[in-house]
Amino acid sequence: MNAQILPVAGAMKGTRCPKTRLTSDGHTLTVTDNAGGRSASLSPASLYRYDYSVDGSGKRSRTLTGVAALDPDGLVMLDLPGDWHPPHLRNFSAKAGIPLVDGRNDSSARARRILAARAPGWQRFRGIPVPRTTKWSKALSVCAGIAGLGLMVYLGTIGMWGAWRSVSSLGRFLLEMIEAKWLMVVFSPALLITRPLLVGMHRWQAGRGAIVGPPGGPYLRMKSSRRLSVYRRTGVIAEVPAEPGTSVLLYRYDDLSGVFVLDPAGAPLLHLPGHWPPVALHRFTERNGLSLAIHRIPRNEYTTLATHCPQAIP
Repeated sequence: MNAQILPVAGAMKGTRCPKTRLTSDGHTLTVTDNAGGRSASLSPASLYRYDYSVDGSGKRSRTLTGVAALDPDGLVMLDLPGDWHPPHLRNFSAKAGIPLVDGRNDSSARARRILAARAPGWQRFRGIPVPRTTKWSKALSVCAGIAGLGLMVYLGTIGMWGAWRSVSSLGRFLLEMIEAKWLMVVFSPALLITRPLLVGMHRWQAGRGAIVGPPGGPYLRMKSSRRLSVYRRTGVIAEVPAEPGTSVLLYRYDDLSGVFVLDPAGAPLLHLPGHWPPVALHRFTERNGLSLAIHRIPRNEYTTLATHCPQAIP
């Protein structure tokens, strides 16, 4: 029996509703991303409805919701961020004959581990237009930042800081409704100065091996307490102990790559899927007394490590 379902709200509170459509033809699902102009068909073994904290605290203050299509080994074939109404989703899965696992009450750690365990050919359909940064928008953002800085200084010199706070708050609210995100610098002109400085500092620390990973995260840093921490812009989102004998595995499985942090016995502590430059990772592990291995691993080893890792960042 054919069925169709659409998300009812954005993946996070206050975000736009994805333009994603999920249809079934028997056990075959077809997802269409009307915003990105993409589509894919697959036959998953199950669907997983997730809801987890994105800041690593587990307090659910900032949660991400969505649905993932899993293969028989529990690896994610397709990730569909968005708020899919549970009754609609249950009815859809029943008509398609595909089991639905409701993970809304799962711990954030469990949800992140499941979503980080990706299958070959893994895809994520956001259903949201990707803003394109062009040369003219970069130039305009600099000009806008200078104008915003001038307005802030002027209002400050005449004692109208309250007016500036009101203008900047309203401006940032309105920018959430439109696609010109580069205009954010008008209402937060300090970004014009602080962002290049922070990126430069990050590159300097990465060159010394103090950190590894992109400025926006996730990136790794070793704390003085011998704890390996994962950072994003919001701060620490995960931590694992780095006692003597802790190692880092930079893996490649089919078209997937990423990092596993392993304890001295070889058990996984942390999974970070994605691209990690080997040279930068070697510099980081050498500086912090960790061993580094770079291997292409088989499916059974990847599946065991990914599905048994207590912490992961999708």
